[in-house]
Amino acid sequence: MVEKGSDQQKRFEALLDQYRGTQGATIPVLQQAQEIFGYLPKDALLRISKELDVPISKVYGVVTFYSQFHLEPRGKHIIRSCQGTACHVRGAKLVLEALHDKLGLKEGKRTTEDGMFTLETVACIGACALAPCLMVDDETHGRLTPEKAAEIVDQYKKA
Repeated sequence: MVEKGSDQQKRFEALLDQYRGTQGATIPVLQQAQEIFGYLPKDALLRISKELDVPISKVYGVVTFYSQFHLEPRGKHIIRSCQGTACHVRGAKLVLEALHDKLGLKEGKRTTEDGMFTLETVACIGACALAPCLMVDDETHGRLTPEKAAEIVDQYKKA
């Protein structure tokens, strides 16, 4: 997980101390553990299961059910590529393919090797008038072409 005595480890131990034996604490503990680590490492899930006295199968079930939880480290920048109907009709698939190529992501990989970007697809961003669109962190980019999407990645690499 992390080095013993590190700030992350101390915060995690304090979190477990706060909720140990508390009924219904699984989701809040998972949320706070993810804030500490940036994702939910396997070792953290096992400790949460033990300390809350919740079977690991239930902990894992919660983590895999809710899209807010992540089992792998995520990039510094999160790119959310909209695949909703309006974006799909206006070429979102080509934009997504361009992003995969630009980021060097092979099938099944979501985070770049350098940890700079994580690419996710979402059903709808809610900016249909800007289709096709994507979000990088909290910033929306619309009326995209594959070329414009690649340029946006370059802008974030420079920042």
